[in-house]
Amino acid sequence: MKLDPRTIPYRLVSNGLRIAGILLFSVVTSGGDGFGIAVLVGLVALGLLLTVGWEYARFQRIDYELTPDTFDVRSGVFSRREREIPFHRIQNVDIEQNVVHRLLGIAEVRLETAGGGSTEAQLQYVSRTEADRLQDVISDRKRGATAGEESDAVADETIFELTDREHIILGLVSADFRFLGFFSVLLPVIVPQVAGALDPSTRLLLLLGPALAFVALVGFWLLSGFLQILRYYDFTLTRHGEELRYERGLLQRYTGTVPLSKVQTVTLRENVLARTLGYASLVIQTAGYAPGQGDSQVESAVPIAKRDRAVALAREIEPFGDISFTRPPKRARSRYAARYTLALLGLTGLFWVGNSVTGWLPFWYAPLAAIPITPVAAHLKWKHLGYYVDEEYVITRRGFWRRQTIVVPHDRVQTVFSSQTIFQRRRHLGTVTVDTAGGGGIASGDAVALDIDATTADQLREDVAGRLQQALGGPSSQSASP
Repeated sequence: MKLDPRTIPYRLVSNGLRIAGILLFSVVTSGGDGFGIAVLVGLVALGLLLTVGWEYARFQRIDYELTPDTFDVRSGVFSRREREIPFHRIQNVDIEQNVVHRLLGIAEVRLETAGGGSTEAQLQYVSRTEADRLQDVISDRKRGATAGEESDAVADETIFELTDREHIILGLVSADFRFLGFFSVLLPVIVPQVAGALDPSTRLLLLLGPALAFVALVGFWLLSGFLQILRYYDFTLTRHGEELRYERGLLQRYTGTVPLSKVQTVTLRENVLARTLGYASLVIQTAGYAPGQGDSQVESAVPIAKRDRAVALAREIEPFGDISFTRPPKRARSRYAARYTLALLGLTGLFWVGNSVTGWLPFWYAPLAAIPITPVAAHLKWKHLGYYVDEEYVITRRGFWRRQTIVVPHDRVQTVFSSQTIFQRRRHLGTVTVDTAGGGGIASGDAVALDIDATTADQLREDVAGRLQQALGGPSSQSASP
């Protein structure tokens, strides 16, 4: 089977615009010399002819085929490349369309295999009808259906659609409040001092800096919210057999698959505003790949929903029960208070040095005013930490500004380890990290039981490791008591 013939004019126009840009730049920089312009026009015309020939040859040399067991792709004009991708190795089939693609009725199809490091096969471009057909056929072949059985494939079941109200809520809660809070505190301290060293005509404008900066931050907040609305416009999540399918986007339309058999973790994310309004997002992480991972970022499976609804959807994917979190010991709060106090002292020191050098920061000690609220900040951080273990899952929670509740089935655990920093050892605290095939440490979203009692951390590590052995059918290192 060949690509869609509309691929040729689309790619010609795309490449032609680049060549036209080169021509325009060359004419502008040539100084108006007629002979030089004629040579450049001739070269560009030759380039256009070569491009037409190349695109036609490329189109003729790319074909694909669905065999009973593999998806075969052959490509290459001068160097021929043939790939046979077994259906059971295909993890995700993603479809992408921009505005022009939708007008032309074509789409890009990307096939990702286990590991997700790169796209295994990429079809640029097929018709949208063919893209949908490939997604359905590959899904059916993955579950073992033969060519004659594909027509009996299960129908799609819509399990979530983003409403107009939820689009607005998504836009409102999309800001990073840590960023907003940092600048709201920092700008009022620095800007007036800088203004004092300038001439009067500039000083008045700069003294309005905090207000202007606040307006700018609100503007960025609204812009980021608007972009999120465009990104998740008309979001729909459906179930097709043993996989989930999502479709989203206004300007850039994406359709992707999430194989349920490859799910590693299910995460509820709630920033402080979403939590206040009673909303949360749901993130599904699969083995080495996240849905929509064109930019190597984890994608929300459900961008925003009422928290109860998000939890219910999470339980449709991983049927965990009621959760009763165990918080870290209260002595952990003193560690956070000390950390925040040291950070404020460090910032004060930087301001003092800046004032000593420039004389612009006479109120260099202003950050010290925040020290009395460090116990409150420490308590809020402690309050939103916790872990829970039962027969099937280990579940952790952390984060005040952006709280994450991560659900990990025991049979998806890759490694579990405990660690202690020098500051944790002083308070007999430790951290347990539960690593999966889709993760890679604390920063990447692994389940982490943070700052729990050191003895408890060792017990939790052994408990999770034992339950992993039980889930895999091996001997347990200890009894599986929660």
